[in-house]
Amino acid sequence: MESQNIRPGHLTAHQVATQLGITLGGVRLLVHRGQLKRSGGTPRQPWYAVDDVATLLVKRQERAAA
Repeated sequence: MESQNIRPGHLTAHQVATQLGITLGGVRLLVHRGQLKRSGGTPRQPWYAVDDVATLLVKRQERAAA
């Protein structure tokens, strides 16, 4: 279950997965590889900064277009 009390400017792992078009496992891999940092929440329900996700999305789109 996702936290309903998320700080403005942050996304849940489910929201990040939806934005990037990947699975929750894919989000965990991005964190493990250092491409995405947790910015709050709990160990079981982490939050990610919207700016970090947007930057990652742009990089992924540029790579796909190349």
